[in-house]
Amino acid sequence: MEVTAESNSWRDELASLVGDTGIRLNGDSIAVSAKLSPPPLAAAEEEEETAESLKDQIKGFATAWGELAVELGRGCRDVVRQTILTDDSYIVKKTKGPLAEVSEKLRFLNDFLPEDRDPVHVWPVIFFVFIVALAVLSVNSKHDGSISTVKRVSIHPPSGARILLPDGRYIAYHEIGVAADKARFSVIVPHGFLSSRFAGILGIKVSLLEEFGVRLIGYDLPGFGESDPHSNRSLNSSALDMSHLAYSVGINGKFWVLGYSSGSLHAWAALKYIPDQIAGAAMLAPLVNPYDSSMTREENSSTWRNWTRRRRLLFYLARKFPKFLNYFYSRTFLSGKHGQIDKWLSLKLGKKDKDLVETSAFEKIWQRDVEESVRQNNPKPFVEEAMLQVSNWGSNLVDLQVQRKCPKKGIFSWLHFMYTQPECELTGYLGPIHIWQGMDDTVVPPSMTDYVARVLPTANVHRLPGEGHFSYFSLCNECHRDIFSTIFGSPQGMLYTVDNNNTVAKDEAQETLFQTM
Repeated sequence: MEVTAESNSWRDELASLVGDTGIRLNGDSIAVSAKLSPPPLAAAEEEEETAESLKDQIKGFATAWGELAVELGRGCRDVVRQTILTDDSYIVKKTKGPLAEVSEKLRFLNDFLPEDRDPVHVWPVIFFVFIVALAVLSVNSKHDGSISTVKRVSIHPPSGARILLPDGRYIAYHEIGVAADKARFSVIVPHGFLSSRFAGILGIKVSLLEEFGVRLIGYDLPGFGESDPHSNRSLNSSALDMSHLAYSVGINGKFWVLGYSSGSLHAWAALKYIPDQIAGAAMLAPLVNPYDSSMTREENSSTWRNWTRRRRLLFYLARKFPKFLNYFYSRTFLSGKHGQIDKWLSLKLGKKDKDLVETSAFEKIWQRDVEESVRQNNPKPFVEEAMLQVSNWGSNLVDLQVQRKCPKKGIFSWLHFMYTQPECELTGYLGPIHIWQGMDDTVVPPSMTDYVARVLPTANVHRLPGEGHFSYFSLCNECHRDIFSTIFGSPQGMLYTVDNNNTVAKDEAQETLFQTM
């Protein structure tokens, strides 16, 4: 009995150590259980090992594929380097020259980088950040809120009078002041960039025009406002358009031309190509070609130094890559929304200019002018205008300088001198030129006017201390009066009509009356 108890005790201890194996010990016989099942703890450990093995297998598979992809990429890179990018390959031969030319043109951009940065490393980073920024901006623009404080551009019904040009195009114009038969002076105003026929002189009062007897005519340049586009624009064609306009609106004799800011390009063209029709020129902060080779180094550097980097970039694009301007214009004034003038045109304004453009009176005139300018929603005329500003004009301002031209020396000139006195003639533009320039102007810097004064010593330059680009010429009745008094003299009022076919000045009629008494 003692053995049996001891044996049972030993069997119990063994069973507790190995768990339930399904074997039953009954006395001297051994019985096997019909149902074998692993203990719960062992099954859990087996499942855990199986799960970890599958995870490791997936991780190892992904790592192997990654290494394979890297090696494949390196192999493709080596193949490209050894076959396509060699100096003897067809692709390199065809693209090496154009790429070198583009790289040379863009080399000036390296000046904007810090001196301790390698352009080869910096520009790829800048390009990548630029692409990411564009993507973010495009995504944000698609999720604008329904409530917006930005005022949208309104397209107004057509309202301009139009004339038909000899080439079949129509030009729209707008006139204020005295009527044609009462005008003592006629002034034609070609507008500047992002402007229209409504610009004229910003904020000019009709009463002032009547006081001086002035008929002020503004017109839309080709492709702007209600004027038809021109397929081959140039400064020469611009002057001819102005000539046809003067004839069509009934201007008898000569007329004055007024050029403000970039609109002065077309005023310079009129002095060059139709000087016999121009009585005089009034230039307000006139723009000249910043790439003009006749500018001195100091004049050129002073001009570019006053502009923002974005504005300098736009000038460069207009000269070298004008097609890229479509993107900038479509994001600003062709976006269908109104914006600030300094942001849209990349301007750096002084305090006096900034205070003026933020007034409600200026904003009202400016927004209406912009709405008419972008009526056709076509970037092409704006790109053409930007190209004209920086392209070869076909002539320099030096050509307008008044010079005495005498016959050349030679045997024929000597024989002609034996019989008649040699006649010298004056060349250049002989009429008066008046220029007003704000000394705090950062849009058209004073250095440009200094250049004009140097090459055209007969021009009358009126420098305005403390004035900017807009402050003197916009919404200033006393300033407008000063300009008219300078170019027209004392106000004499309008002409009066004697009959349907003849008009005489009132003062001339009084003088005739006194002579007959």
